[in-house]
Amino acid sequence: MNETKAQFEWKDGAFQVDADVVATGLGIAVTRLRDDMRDGKVTSLCESGIDQDSGRHRLTFFSKSRRFRVVVDDKGHIIQRSTINFDGKPLPASVRRPGG
Repeated sequence: MNETKAQFEWKDGAFQVDADVVATGLGIAVTRLRDDMRDGKVTSLCESGIDQDSGRHRLTFFSKSRRFRVVVDDKGHIIQRSTINFDGKPLPASVRRPGG
């Protein structure tokens, strides 16, 4: 496993997230990310794996027209990342569901 610093850290029952990673994934500046999160324009969802996915966590971040998703291990290292961009159109409800 890569020995670089984890960009997602499990602390006090929740993940602490590197804002640069999320802002890049959503295609916005970090300052806008913070403002949009505070205003409820960027939301998130955390799911923990079971069975063969035990020890993995899927964190999904939603903005008006993008979904950024990362899968991390228990140490917070990114295993997989993806972004869906709807080019300014609102995200469909199906993209906002857990596992969607």
